[in-house]
Amino acid sequence: MQKNVPILYKKQPAITIDNDGDKIMIKFQVTPATATGKPAKYGQLKVREKDFVPLSEKTASSLEKMIECSVENIQVKIKEAWELLISDEETANSPILFSDLCDLIDSSLSADFSWTLFDNLCKSLEFALDENSFRNNQIEFSPRSQNQIEEINRKLFEKEHEQEIHDAFIARLKENKLLPEDAKYMVEVENVALGKTEKSKVMVELKIAQTPENAHKLLLDTGLWQITRNPYPTRYGLTTQSASEGLGKPPAEERLEVPGVAYAIDSPWSTDPDDAVAFDGTYLWVHIADPASFVEPESIVDKAAMNRGTTLYIPEGAVRMLCEDCLEDYALGLKKESNALSFRIKLDENACIEDCQIFRTKVLVERLTYEKADELKETPELKPLFEIARKNLARREKAGSVQIQMPEVHINVDPQTKAVSIAPLVRYESDSMICEMMLLAGEGAAHFAFKNNIPFPYVSQDAPDIPKDIPEGMAGQFKLLRCMHKRSVGITPGLHAGLGITGYSQVTSPLRRYSDLVAHQQLRAFIKGERLIDKDSMLMRISAGDAASIAAKKASRYSETHWKLVYLLQNPDWQGQAICLDLKGDDAIFMIPSLAMQFSLQNTENFQLNQEICVKAEKIHIPTQAVSFKKV
Repeated sequence: MQKNVPILYKKQPAITIDNDGDKIMIKFQVTPATATGKPAKYGQLKVREKDFVPLSEKTASSLEKMIECSVENIQVKIKEAWELLISDEETANSPILFSDLCDLIDSSLSADFSWTLFDNLCKSLEFALDENSFRNNQIEFSPRSQNQIEEINRKLFEKEHEQEIHDAFIARLKENKLLPEDAKYMVEVENVALGKTEKSKVMVELKIAQTPENAHKLLLDTGLWQITRNPYPTRYGLTTQSASEGLGKPPAEERLEVPGVAYAIDSPWSTDPDDAVAFDGTYLWVHIADPASFVEPESIVDKAAMNRGTTLYIPEGAVRMLCEDCLEDYALGLKKESNALSFRIKLDENACIEDCQIFRTKVLVERLTYEKADELKETPELKPLFEIARKNLARREKAGSVQIQMPEVHINVDPQTKAVSIAPLVRYESDSMICEMMLLAGEGAAHFAFKNNIPFPYVSQDAPDIPKDIPEGMAGQFKLLRCMHKRSVGITPGLHAGLGITGYSQVTSPLRRYSDLVAHQQLRAFIKGERLIDKDSMLMRISAGDAASIAAKKASRYSETHWKLVYLLQNPDWQGQAICLDLKGDDAIFMIPSLAMQFSLQNTENFQLNQEICVKAEKIHIPTQAVSFKKV
């Protein structure tokens, strides 16, 4: 390395002064000269050649000369070089070596001017320093596009006039006359509305309480959000994208081939069939999807499913606990043959479980809607299933089960137009039949686990305190519903009073419910003679999954209400029947069956329980989900 070569050391000017074997002595500026006349200070240091980058191949007079040099019209010359480079497609998008750029700017300049050129290029709008080029012990600059320069100028202008621009934005916001470019200033308000933060300087300036509801209203008032924007999944910390962690193909393993056809019976809009049922003359078979054949405890997919807890069902669609692509291989009835974890249940004449065995199986599955299954309920294939269901229902009722039926609806949102349609769910006997089959599977699984001393997630519920004066009709159903206790999940079996079952576990939805997936993992481990999940780990995993599923349930409930209110706004002439459920003080609580929506009216007309009136929506407030109805 020659002496007096201008270099960059830590992006500051320096010069080589001596070559000492493996290291080179350099001179650098410690402090610059001050305006008061205090001279600059310089220091010397031995460094390795890879620790600095040459500014020029030529030698300079001195470091002091380099730092003091100036070039007349340097910015004009830099711009002329930029214009020359940008005019050619080949050079417009390519980095250029600093030495070549120096020659293009002014080839007559000596090495003394190298630092001035470098410093001014770094400060210019026309060129960007390529930081990665230093790794190759060289310096490169890239010409910026006209759009990039305009964006930099815009940001510089905004910084210089920050307060003035902000004041103008606040003035427009107060008048609800925002410009398209104002959206970036409202991001903090959106974050409050979505539950991502509790703070917004904009809302403070407007003297608005910083609540998600107020932020939502502000976004609607300004037109940045439409009434169709649903904030609730995000507000509850949920993603609106299905799981991305892929499931591989089902592993090759020995499976029992069950003869005959099983029936997966569900709503016409169901896309994730996870159960199928059949009766072979001796045994009831309940076949359940078998994703646990791939999803090992503590695996990446398992942990992701635990963090979700459940599939989130909102009117916009399903946000799946397991990836969408896995349905083809793991849902039932989407291929000619389906893999399943099957519960073979022996029943007595009263539908009491005498024995339950569990197998890994292959099964032929035919899909039916509830409506179609009702049409076929007298066929040899389905008639025994309906008979078993009726007996099981009678058995549970005798054991004190509580049967509650409140109105339910299916909400559909058109993905393009956001038009909302709401249809009451039709109750088919086959729906009830499938429910009884799933209860039998859950009861059988609990008996199997207890009999074999398997740590297992049991579901129980304390007996309700039901008063004797339960009214008839929907008012009675409402009162029963309010008597019920919350369910609990633990590793000890107990009475599920609401179902009238002495030992119960949920095992029929492993594609969409994490606790069911854990139950399957445990059952499969036992069947295969592998290590079981211990009780503490079982409780921890079930608790984590349940915590996540609670958030999903809240998001689902609020999302449904959101879209019901959107529906009413989209249909301002809507009118519907409402049924009086309860009389509470000066208020009467009503249910609108066609919307599955409750509301209250002042009881000025001495309403009677189960009385029907016609109502229409009067005031609708999307942010607070407040709606009032009036009698018509």
